[in-house]
Amino acid sequence: MSLAQELPLSLPQEKAKRGSRPSWVSPRLHIHALLWIACFILGFPLIYAALVSTQSNADVYAYRFLPGDAFQRNLDLVLSRNLGQFVFNSTIISLAITIGKTIFSLLAGLAFVYFRFPGKWLVFGFVLITLMMPTEILIISLSRFVGIDLRWGNTFQALVVPFLASATGTFLFRQHFMNIPAELSEAAQIDGATPLQFLFRVLIPISWNAIGALAVIQFVYGWNMYLWPQIIAREGLRVVTVALRSFIAVDSSFSFGPLMLASVIISIPPVIVFILLQKQFMSGFALGRDK
Repeated sequence: MSLAQELPLSLPQEKAKRGSRPSWVSPRLHIHALLWIACFILGFPLIYAALVSTQSNADVYAYRFLPGDAFQRNLDLVLSRNLGQFVFNSTIISLAITIGKTIFSLLAGLAFVYFRFPGKWLVFGFVLITLMMPTEILIISLSRFVGIDLRWGNTFQALVVPFLASATGTFLFRQHFMNIPAELSEAAQIDGATPLQFLFRVLIPISWNAIGALAVIQFVYGWNMYLWPQIIAREGLRVVTVALRSFIAVDSSFSFGPLMLASVIISIPPVIVFILLQKQFMSGFALGRDK
């Protein structure tokens, strides 16, 4: 066999195969272009909101796609409406819901995997059924129970306690714990570890991916709550989603700039949480490959 036959393609043949495409152009250029277009389409509402937040109503009606000169005025109007207090309220409530749901979900997952008790599968079935029951269908009865029977109207616990149980978190940790080798539990029992010691010393250190994924989901859920805070909370405990209505009309007229600026500001905390827990969130649902 000659040397020409051993080589798969000669240099001229390789150039002919590539056609007229320059060497610096990626062969996946069309894929990258589609991805950039998709990212632009998805991010355009936020980009446009950021532009409008710097503009006056005249600029908005003129469809100017350049930053305006009304940013400082819009910022002063937004800060005068106590936006900082609303962001603080939503942050505390969302963190409390996230921490509480994570703790209770860990305990529930531990019970469903490592404990034996009568009716365990029946109880777990009821937990899964609650996934198909949105909070909105329970609003009337829940508001009567919390506001009238417990007398928790316009209180911090009224915004947090009803949402501490999480069927999603329970299911997530149950599936995660089932993928952990049973030998770890048996070794912990031989060493005399209690269930809580096994949870805190063994399960939690190897479950940070699942914890981070659940934390992101639950923080965003608590941050975006609207209907329940609208019903149970008043001025002192207003959250950002409810308070955003007050930015629609400024100076007795509809103002786009302050509304968009407030929307951009209140979107920052969830983005920060996602950035901090991005690694855990992305790998939290692919835990089976790590075991």
